Amino acid sequence: MLYRKLSALPLMPMTPNIPETTKKRVVIIGAGFGGLKIARDLADSEDFQIVLIDKNNYHQFQPLFYQVATAGLEPSAISFPLRLAFHHYKDVHVRITEVTELRTDSQEIITQLGAIRYDYLILAIGADTNFFGQKNIQEKALPMKSVGEALGLRNRLLENFENALVSDSDDVRQGLMTVVVVGGGPTGVEVSGTLAEMKRHVLPKDYPELDFDLMKVYIVESGGELLGPMSKNAQIKSKEYLEQLGVNVYLNTRVTDFDGKYAYLNNGEKIRTNNLVWAAGIKANFIEGLNPEILARGGRIKVNRYNQIEGYQNIFAIGDVAFMTEDAYPNGHPQVAQPAIQQGKLLSKNLPRLLRGNPLEEFTYKDLGSMATVGRNLAVVDLPFWRFQGFFAWLTWMFVHLMSIVGVKNRLLIFINWLWNYVTYDQSLRLIIKQKSPKVDD
Repeated sequence: MLYRKLSALPLMPMTPNIPETTKKRVVIIGAGFGGLKIARDLADSEDFQIVLIDKNNYHQFQPLFYQVATAGLEPSAISFPLRLAFHHYKDVHVRITEVTELRTDSQEIITQLGAIRYDYLILAIGADTNFFGQKNIQEKALPMKSVGEALGLRNRLLENFENALVSDSDDVRQGLMTVVVVGGGPTGVEVSGTLAEMKRHVLPKDYPELDFDLMKVYIVESGGELLGPMSKNAQIKSKEYLEQLGVNVYLNTRVTDFDGKYAYLNNGEKIRTNNLVWAAGIKANFIEGLNPEILARGGRIKVNRYNQIEGYQNIFAIGDVAFMTEDAYPNGHPQVAQPAIQQGKLLSKNLPRLLRGNPLEEFTYKDLGSMATVGRNLAVVDLPFWRFQGFFAWLTWMFVHLMSIVGVKNRLLIFINWLWNYVTYDQSLRLIIKQKSPKVDD
């Protein structure tokens, strides 16, 4: 009875509890690749106090979300606790909350914990799934822009196989087992290729009673090729590899609707599936309080070559959310990890220059290349000086991603998982993990 009375009382306002200091305060919103990079680079600065804000208490390695979704890795293997990254830095303060508003006149942000003052503000808030206004798809499709969503996809797929096992209808079983992946970028290619390999080598051992001829894997791309930004050879080879694995590749085709049982295509075809994985587009996140006139295509924020937001001297945007043009990139930089990391690195050098009134260095993006894995021993790699495909490309992809993971322990866990998977053809992580919340009395 006492619990019910207390729970009915209004919550007291919270406070961020950040100590005041004579140092200039740099508030970083977002702990993705760019936000984490600049926070680590400035962590031992004598000039700045760092406040890192994220809604999660961990950094997540987005390029491997698809391996969590397909039971190749556990979520903890691609996530790194933020507080662990800053154990030895007394002037770095991590706060787990969501930002609801910017107040540029008073130089503060409003969070669920309360107001936080800033001297310099860095928006590294990334991007979210873009459903292009298709309400049914937004409500029923499976996105994959966070560890939580990847885990949700894994749960859905595994639960569907359990349900298919006890169904007495081939139509129902086909719907439960078939997967349509929308989007022919690296994520779509990697998800569909992994699912096709699971169909061949893993799932029949788990579910010997099921007829896996009923399971189909589709990838649907609205453009004329897969991996659009990559080289022609990479586009051709990725399609060839997927078709070798048994994936049905649809190019110049759009999914126009999804009702939970059928995916409807613009060519009039419909595909029986309960599983639509949406990897078709992204849109930049936005926080209220900025001038809406600074928004560019895809909701990105216009910035100059120093990552300063147009109209603001002490507010910066980096990574996916920033729209910066160069002669080589008139439509902005690609929304991948490297621009965010490189911008974060340069901004950590420019902030002390700005503080002292020294000239700032302009940002120039250095394209280190792009790559995608399609399946076992199959990948495509485009480097500035060399383009190659196949087994060596697959090894290169694994090495680059392994070295990019934050934390030695995580690298070791991933390497062991990959080695075990390669030897046994078995991820052995096919667990359905459901959240259970404690019951609260009315």
